[in-house]
Amino acid sequence: MAHPADPTHLPIEDLDAHSFAPYGEVIEARETARQFAINQGFATRFHDLAQVDAGPGEGVRVLVSIFRALPRALPMQLQVMERHPLGSQAFVAMAELPFLVVVAEPAAQLQPAQIRCFLARPGQGVNYARGVWHHPLIALERPCDFLVIDRGGPPGDPNLDEVDVCAWKLWAG
Repeated sequence: MAHPADPTHLPIEDLDAHSFAPYGEVIEARETARQFAINQGFATRFHDLAQVDAGPGEGVRVLVSIFRALPRALPMQLQVMERHPLGSQAFVAMAELPFLVVVAEPAAQLQPAQIRCFLARPGQGVNYARGVWHHPLIALERPCDFLVIDRGGPPGDPNLDEVDVCAWKLWAG
């Protein structure tokens, strides 16, 4: 993989469904979502906001977990990018806090020129499509719990690829 000679600063872009489409889906209660009243009219369901993809395989199932992320100071050097080649992975902040989303399109080899950085506003989450390269969680203001929905497989399930990107000197913020 080619390494940029000079430090590269990634601009932080606003997270919206159109800009994020190559990487997956934005999860948010948006007006354009299919919605209807439930629970005797005391709640509104924003229906089918992401396509959870656990992929094929014996013993494969959808996992629902909580990850607790510690905040990071900006600017921050990116450390590692990862991908899940066999299924999608969704992150939704459980507090009304922003977080950063650093991604690159699916490819056999991560390309540093394709890495983008988005600011997820309070009330937004993301569903990374199968194979999308992404940085681990980047909480910003304080520790934050995230609801995580992803693939669970049998022992030895090869659903994680990681690349150390420290040498690339990529900075977010």
